[in-house]
Amino acid sequence: MALYEHVFLARQDITPQQVDGLVEQYKGVLEANGGKVGRVENWGLKSLTYRIKKNRKAHYVLMDIDAPAAAVHEIERQMRINEDVLRYMTIAVEKHEEGASAMMQKRDRDDRPRRDGDRPERGFGDRGPRPDRGDREDRPRRPREDRA
Repeated sequence: MALYEHVFLARQDITPQQVDGLVEQYKGVLEANGGKVGRVENWGLKSLTYRIKKNRKAHYVLMDIDAPAAAVHEIERQMRINEDVLRYMTIAVEKHEEGASAMMQKRDRDDRPRRDGDRPERGFGDRGPRPDRGDREDRPRRPREDRA
């Protein structure tokens, strides 16, 4: 049997208990078709980058699956039919990750790299004095192109 990671997004207006019901429903379909589900991570209600079927948020769920391809095709078919499922994605993997996924790991603010990289702190006026531009009044003014 092949190993898969399966993520699906459920509508924002269903309850977390209904999301758990969807997970149990799809677990049953996989087990009926000869597969089994490893870990299940409920990532919770998160904002979407863009609206999907008039939803701005969605419940995200990750499932580690060990099943034949026919079982995966069957849950994907049922997800296409279900109105509560907005999107799904199944990816074949070599082996399942140990421990929590990257979405579930809590990272401290100190662990993250700074946006500006390792540049030294720059304050206002650290560029040094401005070079002398000479008398500006002596030079003739050119008319701007949009005024001419």
